[in-house]
Order: sequence, then structure tokens, then C-alpha cells
Amino acid sequence: MTAEMTTVAEGFHFLEAPRWRDGRLWFSDFYSYQVTSMREDGSDRRTEASVPGQPSGLGWLPDGRLLIVSMRDRRVLRREPDGSLSVHADLTEHAGGHLNDMVVDAHGRAYVGNFGFDLMAGAPLEPTTLHRVDPDGRVTQVADDLWFPNGCAITPDNVLVVVETFGNRVTAFDITDGGELVNRRTWAEFGPLPADREIVPALSQLSVAPDGACLDVKGGLWIADAIGDRLVRVIEGGTITDEIRPGTPVYACALGGSAGTTLFACAAPDFHEGPRKAAQEARMIATTVAVPGA
Repeated sequence: MTAEMTTVAEGFHFLEAPRWRDGRLWFSDFYSYQVTSMREDGSDRRTEASVPGQPSGLGWLPDGRLLIVSMRDRRVLRREPDGSLSVHADLTEHAGGHLNDMVVDAHGRAYVGNFGFDLMAGAPLEPTTLHRVDPDGRVTQVADDLWFPNGCAITPDNVLVVVETFGNRVTAFDITDGGELVNRRTWAEFGPLPADREIVPALSQLSVAPDGACLDVKGGLWIADAIGDRLVRVIEGGTITDEIRPGTPVYACALGGSAGTTLFACAAPDFHEGPRKAAQEARMIATTVAVPGA
């Protein structure tokens, strides 16, 4: 369906990792190198952190301190109570490319993905790994053979779901008490893995290029389809129950707002680094859906 989308805020470069917390929408802007928060109507905009290494995934420790993925230097940063940033973990020796999205569990364990190859330089696709960062900063590889792990979420029954942008699928793991990922399975499959490893032909072979994602209370996973200019709601097994076409490419999404039923989406003309750095054409858009966020 074509939904009426409202522009909540505009004038950004490229937005990612929206999160709803404490009555505010938080998000990263890659090329202004800032983490920003605002009210659901776009007012009271605040710069929460400046990240020269390019911010992406966001999450919070149990004590409320903000964690931020710093993509280019492959670090996870921690914002202290005084607003200063510390290095929470260094994944330089672990990640196969820029760090990407992240989810933090109730114990403060962060699960962090990475590109696995140099996307912006047009390098061939390579599978990559997922890492767990413990509250003390220790880094452990917890999964491999993932095709560009991107948006991720944790269900109420402690299942980690991670979308694979070049994998045509969503993969799930059970999280053990110790934070290990076990019982790997395909949660949703949209098509086979691309036969090509070059980016352009591989993209053409994807049915869905899942980018950012968020869960609702009924177990549905909203996904921003990076090649389909749409938001889709998927349930376990791969059935698409809802489709929203906002009339623009979208790259990430979050459920929030006062009723929990506002679906925010990060919109931009494309994801290419050069034009996105050179212009401020990205927007945060929103619509209302039936099922609130988890």
C-alpha cells in the first residue's frame, strides 16, 4: 500500500539506526558525524554526540549510558554521564569492514555487525562475522557466514534476529544465559543468495535487501528494503503481512511515539557516499501502523 508519510525532520546527510527511548527518537547521521535526538514531532532537536569515525548503531547499557558504533575506526564508543566519549571496545582486529548496526541486550551485551568488505569502493561481496561486546569491553565472535549483517533486534523470549542485506534473508539465534548464539536458523527467506559477488549484479538478484529493522509486540519485524523503496512487515517463516511504499528509498526504521505505533523511517535519495556527503537531502519520515513496537 502507499501510505501517507509525514516528514518529521529534514536537512540531514544520511540517517541510520533510529531508536525510540525516553520519549525521544535517537538516530545517527553518517556524514554530519552526529548522533541526534528529538521529540516525535521533530521539535527540540539535540546533538547527543559527535563521532568523527562516523556513527551508526546505537544502544544503551543497563545504567543508561549510550553506546555508539563508530564505523570507520571499528570501535564501540560509550558516552559517560558528563557527555564525554570513551572507547568501550575496539574491534579493529576482529571486523572485516566498517562496523554497522548493533543491538544491546538487557545485560549490556552488544551484538555488532560489520560490512565484511569495502562496500563504498565497490569491492566484491564477502561473508562476515557478528561479534559480542561484553559490558567490560571484551570482544567475542559469536557467528560467521553472514552476508552483510545489518539491522538486528532481540525478541522478548531472547531470540536475536539479524537481517542480511546481501543474503536475501533474516537469520535467528537463541541467546544463551552466557550470551552465546545457538540454534541458528533462517527466520525468513526472500530468495536465494546472489550468484554474483559483484555489487551491482548481486543487488539485482535480491528480492528484498533488508537494511534497518524493528520488532512489534506481535512478533512482526518491520524491515526497510534498501532496493525496493518500501517498508515491509515480515513474520517468522517469511510471510510479508504489510507493505508500505513511501515514494522514496528508505534505509532504516523504528517504532515509537507516545502510542508506540509511529513507524519512523530514514529516507534518502540513495546510499552512495559521495552524493550523500555533498547534500543534505535525507529526511526522517513517519506514518502510523496498527501494532505498537516491542
